[in-house]
Amino acid sequence: MAAKQRCQEVELEKADAAIRQANVLIDVREPDEYSAGHLTGAINWPRGLLEFKLSSSPDLEQRDLSIVVYCRTGGRSALAACSMLDMGYLNVLSLAGGYEAWVADGRATTKPEPLVYD
Repeated sequence: MAAKQRCQEVELEKADAAIRQANVLIDVREPDEYSAGHLTGAINWPRGLLEFKLSSSPDLEQRDLSIVVYCRTGGRSALAACSMLDMGYLNVLSLAGGYEAWVADGRATTKPEPLVYD
């Protein structure tokens, strides 16, 4: 995939450090995927809404922020990283292997608390 050659990927072995150092961690999967489980601290901005969300978020105006993006297997996050590079962001990493690699390695994930109706 050309996007993976164009963006910078972070390998799973170095992902924890990259995420700790990042200003923001973005899950670009769809909301149902995010609800089924996600990396702790990640915000969910689906790939199709990413540019809109970035351009309407004053907290993310600085182009030198450190950002890590991920998806299910790394394809959508590579495309997202390329889009962000095109928007002028300088420090964007895509998680190689995505959420599936993270889970397969036995790393911790989070699920939103279910809504309880009385």
